[in-house]
Amino acid sequence: MSALSDSQREALMAELSGLRRFCYSLTGNAADADDLLQATVEKLLHKGMPEDAHAGKWSYRVCKNVWIDELRSRDVRQRYPASQVDEDMSHSTEDVAEGEREIAAVSVALEQLPAEQRLALSLVAIEGKTYAEAAEIMEVPVGTIMSRIARARKNLLQHYSPENREG
Repeated sequence: MSALSDSQREALMAELSGLRRFCYSLTGNAADADDLLQATVEKLLHKGMPEDAHAGKWSYRVCKNVWIDELRSRDVRQRYPASQVDEDMSHSTEDVAEGEREIAAVSVALEQLPAEQRLALSLVAIEGKTYAEAAEIMEVPVGTIMSRIARARKNLLQHYSPENREG
């Protein structure tokens, strides 16, 4: 791998808005999403990518791996207890409009999903990737993506209830 070619840089620039949404879907926090996006782009610029790699797919894969590394680091350092994150989210949504409450409730439900299910669902449902593209990004078979998404949808229904979206 070498530095990015001009065409790879252009392709990466074209992917940034989608990649940022993906970062947000992983982190659930705008500041962390920005940090994750920056770390991903820095890694891509520093490490480069294979000549034959699709810049979009490669950048999502790198992003996923950077996020997994961050989660592992957080776990080791025990910097951010999960209960603190949940508390912060519930307090921040109390005075917002009804639509923002709905989004926050869905975000909380998404956070309850195992990381593999959340990643698969985010790639397909939020980013609009095909199952095959998501499988390539996550480096798993297509059938694994399909089953993760099915389990994610089932789990979301258990964790999210529109009638109780404030709690």
